[in-house]
Amino acid sequence: MFNIKTPKLILESNKSKLLLLIGLLFLLIAFFFASLLLGYIKTDFYDLVNTYTNYTDSIENIVIKNSRMPRALIALFIGASLSVSGLLMQTLTKNPMASPGLLGVNSGAAFFMVFAYSFMPNLTHNYLMISSFVGAALAVLFVYALAGGIKGTIQTFDLTLAGAAISAIFLSFTQMVLYKDQKTMEEILFWLTGSVEGRSMDSLVKLIPIMLIGWIICFLLAKRLNLFSLGEEIAKGLGLNTELLKLQIILLVVVLAGASVAVAGPIALVGLIIPHFTRFLVGAEFKWAIPYSIVLGAIFLLSADVASRFIIYPKEIPVGAVTAILGTPFFIYIARKAENK
Repeated sequence: MFNIKTPKLILESNKSKLLLLIGLLFLLIAFFFASLLLGYIKTDFYDLVNTYTNYTDSIENIVIKNSRMPRALIALFIGASLSVSGLLMQTLTKNPMASPGLLGVNSGAAFFMVFAYSFMPNLTHNYLMISSFVGAALAVLFVYALAGGIKGTIQTFDLTLAGAAISAIFLSFTQMVLYKDQKTMEEILFWLTGSVEGRSMDSLVKLIPIMLIGWIICFLLAKRLNLFSLGEEIAKGLGLNTELLKLQIILLVVVLAGASVAVAGPIALVGLIIPHFTRFLVGAEFKWAIPYSIVLGAIFLLSADVASRFIIYPKEIPVGAVTAILGTPFFIYIARKAENK
């Protein structure tokens, strides 16, 4: 199986894996409630219950319903989706440093968002979100074409090079627009850092079905992903259509990571870090790796969001900055491990 050289805990029995997954689900619930109750405005469990049973215009009810519930749900779904898309990317490229950004998702989404905001300032938030998703999809399409996808022969090394090239191009375009339009830079900077704060529930509601379908398809592909992890030549020998599977993986990354970036901006390192923790716990068997990635990704982003409220209390920082702070030491560790292999 595809494996990156990390310390191996790897639970052996299915019962142990199931019990740990249940424990992680309880931890996820705990962080979800922490996200609802903790912050500058002090609230408690009574305020939470009262918000949904006897709503008033009190500041506590307003904060919980209009601010904390949306950001908690957004953190949950986006953390899970970024984590799964990172797992898929590392499987596709056999690269321990791979993440959704390797396909140009972040840079494409950022450019289209900045371009739309600068040249079409009257667009509603929903249309800005759509433009971001379209940018992510187009960037991946360019990468796919450059890597030989149109010919039906995608090489993972070519995919990595094409992703780096397209990301650099879109990044330069983004910088050009921001340099020309300082107002856009000031307005869009918070989105570019990556944040779940201040995002509308409507944005997430429109994308939840898409994310759920993406997760389900990942489960349906689990056996094929296991075969692919053995190595492409072995997988072909066992009858797997590897080119079709690569295309399916790329489309899933577009859907999951593109939707996430469209809602919250390019949040760093979630898709890089969590797949490593997943393999540390349960190995690379996808029937376990996928649910573990979903749960661990959600926990990670929820906990980062809670931390973002207290690092420079009483002010907040974008959650993307927190994930970068938390993830950078691990990123350096993985880079050193890959370098010494």
